Amino acid sequence: MKFHRGNERPISDVPPVIVLVLLLAFTAQTAWHYTRPEPVASASELPAPPPFDFMRLASLGDPVALSGITMLWLQSFDNQPGISIPFNQLDYTRLIGWLDLILKLNGKMMYPLLAASRLYGEVPDDAKKRQMLEFVYRKFLDDPDRRWPALAHAVFVAKHRLKDLPLALRYASALSEKTTPSAVPFWARQMDIYVLEDMGELESAKVLVGGLLESGTIKDPQELEFLQQRLETLEKQLEEKRQSEKSN
Repeated sequence: MKFHRGNERPISDVPPVIVLVLLLAFTAQTAWHYTRPEPVASASELPAPPPFDFMRLASLGDPVALSGITMLWLQSFDNQPGISIPFNQLDYTRLIGWLDLILKLNGKMMYPLLAASRLYGEVPDDAKKRQMLEFVYRKFLDDPDRRWPALAHAVFVAKHRLKDLPLALRYASALSEKTTPSAVPFWARQMDIYVLEDMGELESAKVLVGGLLESGTIKDPQELEFLQQRLETLEKQLEEKRQSEKSN
């Protein structure tokens, strides 16, 4: 239907009472808009992970794709509409359950463990740090040659964030004992030497380095040179320690 301007009624024909009602309604709406309180965003609690069998069926034969989608959802869970949730406010038992579920869907996926050690393991809550590092350690044992980077960072967190050298040594020793030399960088497999030195266990570090040199398993000339230098440094430190003890 077409409307012609000549058929429109002028504003003067509108009864004054209707104009008044419209003005009052507009004024009330404007006042309500500026006086109502600001909306408060509330954080949703991280839900418990579903059973693995359910997720496997939901993947429709492509668990790798579903693992990636689930990881993206989990990592973005801290950013909800209108609010950002600190990692340390998440339920870490449920968080670990989700990370474990993602690894079950795709055992070759490294990101869940790297997120565990580098993101969720760096929160300002020592109990949650330990909880996450232990998860990384358990999962490392399932596939050491593939999952060593996450445990190497766990050594760093235990040593520098938690100041727990025995825990750092436990993880570093696992890197040395559970991995294949050809699959893991030399520096990662020798982290236990540095932790022992930091603990003041110079004799133990010397024995460890000497054992590696005598074992014949180290073939790379640069690695052999590094170990020989470390051995000489440790012997010098031990001699200085003995001299200091004698003088006291």
